[in-house]
Amino acid sequence: MHTSKEVIDLIKRLRMRKKMTVEELASRVGISKSTLSRYENGQRDFPINDIGAYAEALDTTVEYLLGIENLQPLSYETITIPILGEIACGDPIYVAENFEGYRTEPKEDLPSGNLFYLKAKGDSMEPTIPNGAMVLIRQQPDAENGEIVAVLLNGDTEATLKRIRKQNGSVMLMPDNPTYDPIIVSESNPARIIGKAIRYTHYL
Repeated sequence: MHTSKEVIDLIKRLRMRKKMTVEELASRVGISKSTLSRYENGQRDFPINDIGAYAEALDTTVEYLLGIENLQPLSYETITIPILGEIACGDPIYVAENFEGYRTEPKEDLPSGNLFYLKAKGDSMEPTIPNGAMVLIRQQPDAENGEIVAVLLNGDTEATLKRIRKQNGSVMLMPDNPTYDPIIVSESNPARIIGKAIRYTHYL
């Protein structure tokens, strides 16, 4: 039987497969968009007693959402995504060239491109990305202003997750946690973007 965290993860996957927005699903089950977002992001415990409304809204069964029925309501193609070590959410840490395995996910839930997972370590990106979260990264050399990126520093020997801020020709790597200082990118302190953070999952 699924835990409440596994149930909300499954609900989120079904919602995305059906091309349903957070706002639409929230409206169907009678809660606010912000409340559903907190459930999906792990910021609030999912109320398992309300599972019936979600099953009806997603055209599935309570038994399937709870993991006590083998029904697969939608067939889908899966893809394996490598898990590559850790990345810091705080002071940059050494990039360990280690391989921790794979995660298998529905292909239609994923963006195109080369994807990999990194495990966040530290709290500089909280509350957006909590310590221990598995962060899905799409490999790319740049990102839009305000997006969260995985960045290599100190001659590509250290890595960190930060929000990129571009202003008047300068680049800063901003933490979401205000107790941390931004990192200013310069000739003496170069940085190289290795990818953009797409989403994260976090198991308590």
